[in-house]
Amino acid sequence: MGSVALSESMDSDAGMKKNKIIDSVFVNEVAAEEKQRKRLASQNVKAPNVSRKMPKRAAACIDFKEKPLRISKKDSIIETNRDRGVEEEAVAVHLTAGQEDGRPCRRLVDFIFHNKDGISQPFEMLEVDDIFISGHILPLEESADKEKSKGIRCEGFGRIEEWAISGYEDGSPVIWVSTEVADYDCIKPSSSYKKFYDHFYAKASACVEVYKKLSRSYGGNPDITLDELLAGVVRVMSGMKFFSRGVSIRDFIVSQGEFIYNQLIGLDETSKTDKLFVELPVLGDLRYESSNLVDIAQARPESSHGSLKIGSKSGDQENKMNKNATSCPDEENEDLKLARLLQEEEHWHSMKQKKNHGSAPSSKYYIKINEDEIANDYPLPAYYKTSSEEMDEYMVFDHGIDLCNIDDLPRSMLHNWALYNSDSRLISLELLPMKPCAEIDVTIFGSGVMTADDGSGYNFDGEPTHSSSSGSRTSEIDGIPVYLSAIKEWMIEFGSSMVFISIRTDMAWYRLGKPSKQYESWYKPVLKTARLAISIIALLKDQSRVARLSFMDVIKKVSDFDKDHSAYVSSNPIVVERYVVVHGQIILQQFLEYPDQNIKKCAFVIGLTKKMEERHHTKWLVKKKKLLQRNELNLNPRGAMGPVISKRKAMQATTTRLINRIWGEYYSNYSPDELNKGINCEVKEEDEVEEQEEKEDDDALDENLIVTEKIQTPCSAPKRTKSCSSNKETKWDGESFGKKTTGEALYKRAIVQGDAITVGEAVLVQVDESNDLPAISFVEYMFERLDGSKMFHGRMMQRSCQTVLGNAGNEREIFLINECMDFELEDVKQIITVDIRSMPWGHQHRKSNANADKVDRARAEERKKKGLPIEYYCRSLYWPDRGAFFTLPFGSIGLGSGFCESCKIKDAEGDNESFKMNASMTSFTYRGTEYLTCDYVYVSPSFFSAEREGEIFKGGRNVGLKAYVICQLTEISAPKRPKQDDASSIHVKVRRFFRPEDISVEKAFSSDIREIYYSEEMHTVPVDMIEGKCEVRKKQDLPQDVPAIFEHVFFCEYLYDPSKGSVKQLPSHIKLQYSSGKLNDDAMSRKKKGKGKEGENDLEEGKLKEASQEKHLATLDIFAGCGGLSEGLKQSGASVTKWAIEYEEAAGDAFKLNHPESTVFVNNCSVILRAVMQKRGDVDDCITTPEATELAASLSQEEIDNLPLPGEVDFINGGPPCQGFSGMNRFNQSTWSRVQCEMILAFLSFADYYRPKFFLLENVRNFVSFNQGQTFRLTLASLLEMGYQVRFGILEAGAYGVPQSRKRAFIWAASPEEVLPEWPEPMHVFAAPELKVTLSGNSQFAAVRSTTRGAPFRSLTVRDTIADLPPVGNGASKMSLEYKGEPISWFQKKIRGYMEVLNDHIAKEMNELNLIRCQRIPKRPGADWRDLPDEKVKLSTGQMVDLIPWCLPNTAKRHNQWKGLFGRLDWEGNFPTSITDPQPMGKVGMCFHPEQDRIVTVRECARSQGFPDSYQFSGTVLHRHRQIGNAVPPPLAYALGRKLKEAIESKRSK
Repeated sequence: MGSVALSESMDSDAGMKKNKIIDSVFVNEVAAEEKQRKRLASQNVKAPNVSRKMPKRAAACIDFKEKPLRISKKDSIIETNRDRGVEEEAVAVHLTAGQEDGRPCRRLVDFIFHNKDGISQPFEMLEVDDIFISGHILPLEESADKEKSKGIRCEGFGRIEEWAISGYEDGSPVIWVSTEVADYDCIKPSSSYKKFYDHFYAKASACVEVYKKLSRSYGGNPDITLDELLAGVVRVMSGMKFFSRGVSIRDFIVSQGEFIYNQLIGLDETSKTDKLFVELPVLGDLRYESSNLVDIAQARPESSHGSLKIGSKSGDQENKMNKNATSCPDEENEDLKLARLLQEEEHWHSMKQKKNHGSAPSSKYYIKINEDEIANDYPLPAYYKTSSEEMDEYMVFDHGIDLCNIDDLPRSMLHNWALYNSDSRLISLELLPMKPCAEIDVTIFGSGVMTADDGSGYNFDGEPTHSSSSGSRTSEIDGIPVYLSAIKEWMIEFGSSMVFISIRTDMAWYRLGKPSKQYESWYKPVLKTARLAISIIALLKDQSRVARLSFMDVIKKVSDFDKDHSAYVSSNPIVVERYVVVHGQIILQQFLEYPDQNIKKCAFVIGLTKKMEERHHTKWLVKKKKLLQRNELNLNPRGAMGPVISKRKAMQATTTRLINRIWGEYYSNYSPDELNKGINCEVKEEDEVEEQEEKEDDDALDENLIVTEKIQTPCSAPKRTKSCSSNKETKWDGESFGKKTTGEALYKRAIVQGDAITVGEAVLVQVDESNDLPAISFVEYMFERLDGSKMFHGRMMQRSCQTVLGNAGNEREIFLINECMDFELEDVKQIITVDIRSMPWGHQHRKSNANADKVDRARAEERKKKGLPIEYYCRSLYWPDRGAFFTLPFGSIGLGSGFCESCKIKDAEGDNESFKMNASMTSFTYRGTEYLTCDYVYVSPSFFSAEREGEIFKGGRNVGLKAYVICQLTEISAPKRPKQDDASSIHVKVRRFFRPEDISVEKAFSSDIREIYYSEEMHTVPVDMIEGKCEVRKKQDLPQDVPAIFEHVFFCEYLYDPSKGSVKQLPSHIKLQYSSGKLNDDAMSRKKKGKGKEGENDLEEGKLKEASQEKHLATLDIFAGCGGLSEGLKQSGASVTKWAIEYEEAAGDAFKLNHPESTVFVNNCSVILRAVMQKRGDVDDCITTPEATELAASLSQEEIDNLPLPGEVDFINGGPPCQGFSGMNRFNQSTWSRVQCEMILAFLSFADYYRPKFFLLENVRNFVSFNQGQTFRLTLASLLEMGYQVRFGILEAGAYGVPQSRKRAFIWAASPEEVLPEWPEPMHVFAAPELKVTLSGNSQFAAVRSTTRGAPFRSLTVRDTIADLPPVGNGASKMSLEYKGEPISWFQKKIRGYMEVLNDHIAKEMNELNLIRCQRIPKRPGADWRDLPDEKVKLSTGQMVDLIPWCLPNTAKRHNQWKGLFGRLDWEGNFPTSITDPQPMGKVGMCFHPEQDRIVTVRECARSQGFPDSYQFSGTVLHRHRQIGNAVPPPLAYALGRKLKEAIESKRSK
């Protein structure tokens, strides 16, 4: 073999890097022009010229054929930065070279073996023809060189000179092929070649399994019989994928007897055993049986289907005489060899198909329709044209989910639509598989007008293109013109006279209405074929015995259809047959979906499948995955054509340099592949609207939300840190300066193995041997035990990657945690540098801090380049049990005094969990609360549940959940020697008070939620059943004007006798002992209200309001919407919104109506931020776009003057949308250009620039799992980098006085000078799980407890919320009405306030069909579409349509029975999650009034969110629903505001 010369040269003109150049490569010029063309399989193996790194090899065919090989100039330059693919094998082998001694060996993947014409050939054909290779060449061993490990693609190299099978000792076949240049380990064929390669791999597997059964070294027995050998091998191979379709494994092994025999005796040449394979009788018997099988095949020509048959001409005696021959197989002439190989290949395929012969087609494969065959049924080629402005589908669906279930996609309707390919050429839907398939070669896009899906059908008995959903023309349809991404599947559903065709993209399902005039002719054949399939099914259903009708019988019957029949094709059976076969896949799919098994597997289906296979239609493998990864771009050609809608074009977020750096560095450090690797978590994907919560089974109470620790790159241990040597002693450096309370001496400094350690430094210690990373411990103090052991007390620290931040944190930042322990000083492994940082706070220090940070980062980078140890820094305390990061307690760490704050916290937590009884037995302390006799307490409802279980009303998801039982302590009883730590052994005697809901539903509805009833019932209750304390006061002392209740205060005026069920005035002799103490200031101020003259009251109230305003935080609300968050915060007295930013005009108008004191900017927040920074002269710190700069410059002078400046804003809050241009679901591409469109970057930049005292982010509950948690972690990291304290959690609004299920994620941030607000206590029982977040490792955090087992108050119901509103009809549009009655429930009184006129009691108008359906839905709890009768109704147009919605019956099983669609609300239940567009076929379909035949009104939805009746909305009905659906419920905002106010006041009181 010739040598390969490599030289290096420098391009001096361009100054380019050195390129390796191969001057020339010549490989053994041909010695003779003509040489035998075909190689014979029976020749002996030649010894190679060089040693090969391959295991034992079998006899193989090696008739080498020399071929000249020259590397062209084009391929001689190796550029590692380009696509690594070459034309010459020698170059590929050289580029993948490792450390080699002899002949090159490589791995081969994604390969195809083909002839000189490039046609794929079975592996065995290399015995009779020249076979070449196309594939990916990899190094034999994994390489540290990343470029080399990627391998080289090489096309058409070879030819193959030799093959071999190894892997016998390892128990798994390894197939090698050899060319003149190298040997290749065949790892994995390409998917298209797999069907050719499987046969040979099955043969190789049989060789290895036979070897294992016969080899003593493998535990086998060479003396077994043939039957025993076959039985054993069949057992092992029965689980292999090659035989999963019914191949007879025994027949296969016998048929390969000759092949197996020759391979195993080839091993005898290198065998070290006494018994050679050639001497084994069982192998001879196998070879003999194989020859008999060939003879039988020759004797039965009728079973060979006309293929070539090769049989031995020698008789049985000759075969028996030769069965122990030791030579290679006898030579065959070329024609016989080819015939033998073809017959063997056909035998393999026939065996694989045998099981399926005569059965119905499998749904595993989709038989592709040939475009040429159906061309005559379609019009001439045409191209899609439209003058409409179309919006990208990705901009319409703002889901923020990158992984979702196909069945959970939103559903819409598409009118005036057309389908086309990437060239905009109109194309038939028929060419696309009806199921998602692997390796499809067709892409279809679409355009149309999208509307809500009203559930109406498509009439094909009349005009095929007439939609029953509307009597008007499509040009009048009010919808969104969209262009779709690639269509992934489509389906046909039908019911009586209706046919329904739907298509699916990665974003949504679309039901097809009327096509465009241009596309109409392309749609007719699809509808015609669908009708034909339905007619054939109907025809077969009418047969008493379906099996009697063959394929041709059906064809004949179809040809007998009348010309006016909807499925008429032709009266000529030949024409009908042709039509049925070429359009067969549509028909087959309809049969596969049909529930009747007899029809699904009838003779017609089998015959049609066979006819389609005979036409050699391509088979595509159907994907089974129900989850789709929504990570593709919309490649619709309309995206590059005009005109398209630009109104919602996303603007790149304006950011500060800090935010840009944090997010930019993250996405530059992690490639898209890395970001999608290593996700060892389950992400519960939920839509922004939690419609799934209406499915009780799906809302299990053990539900967790996962924050993924994605790509958790190991935290590297510090390099070249001071390592304590092991040959020196440990001693104190200096005298003791004090003693611990236990008498142990304290020290400031110690010498540990030659190195000095001082209190306040950090060291590495090995806490857990199983952990590769040593723990970091902060030295709190040093002491010497009484036994002389030299110790230190260390408080533990965690690296960023060990916290919830994961890989979003800075590798140099570590966090103090509340874990500590004692260590021996000699356990110290290393000393590390940790800078305990405290930065000056405030917007005025932002630039100086940024400059200092820049210098620090540059210094750290320089140290890293030099290989110096990492210098860490710490500025926060991480408290995972509280889901928070706090400011470091600088005054209490590293004092060396023997005090440890972490120990103090542990002791306090222990005290809170303990139980202590006082000596006089008149009080006790339980869970940190002291209880005295006569105190009012909450008792768990589970203690009383058995007594009144029969009264649980089964009507709604919260019905049956009980609030705490209120009791009064009358006596404490305990054993003589009570266990101080066991609350279950102590019992107390209590008097029970009853609630209105304990009496009846009606009583609960009409009573104050805080009212309780005295009773004579006494109970003895174990202390561990007590849940907390409450108060009972006079009714006039209770706070009245509050949007939600957060005081544990009740009133009692009546007595209840449970035995009689009577309620009466509290008798005068019963003297209640009311709770003592003061209510909060707000409550007291309300109590005083009204005691003076009218003018005095107003003056006093004004003074109080003015004084209160001074305490309020000046707030900027971003993404303000209609102002739900601002409303609740204002009601709490914590803040007043002075400025608001909202992009949508209607929502901005609504905000102005309700917050006239606020300055509202109806604009993009990126424009406002740019304008503010420009106004203050900070443009150099602003990263923005020319568009934002231009729009900022166009603001009026008044707007600019009203812009708030840093120092004026105390509090920033808002709920940033997480969609951006392509939605957060496009985030997994992880390109920085896409991330920059996310509004959360602008939101965080506002916080960075203004540096307010407080910051609150609100978002949908799965914000913590968007993009596998990347966005959530980066948000936390950004706030921490600014210097904030941070707290995160998820709350259920229903537990805070909102009558609906609504889970939301929140992130609090507070400056280091402020107190970080706590989470509000949930006050209402609600069927929601404890919303946990998995942090790192197995730790979890829940912001608040679940209230399913009890809470201070009952849940609010639909009846509580809207029962007092006057009745209105479908499409009610009168903006103002009279109430028609007084409010009844406590909630109604509170929500109505002093309003005398009812506004916004308006409803969306349903079309005629949906109104009829609504009228037919029973007026009872739980009623939905399943209660509709299966019948037709006549519309005003005269059209007969199905009453049951089109898609529901046929798809119910895979959609939880479509529970709730067309559903009525339950008076005693709660509202589902409020959405932006209530509709009966929507994701939240339970939108019908409990008693009225209409969709819930705007005001009813507003009440379900907790908006008072005085709150105003703006725009159309849809605008108003959208404003409500996007809002934060004011009661939840009020709860958060109360905690914010407490945090502010706690700081002032210090």
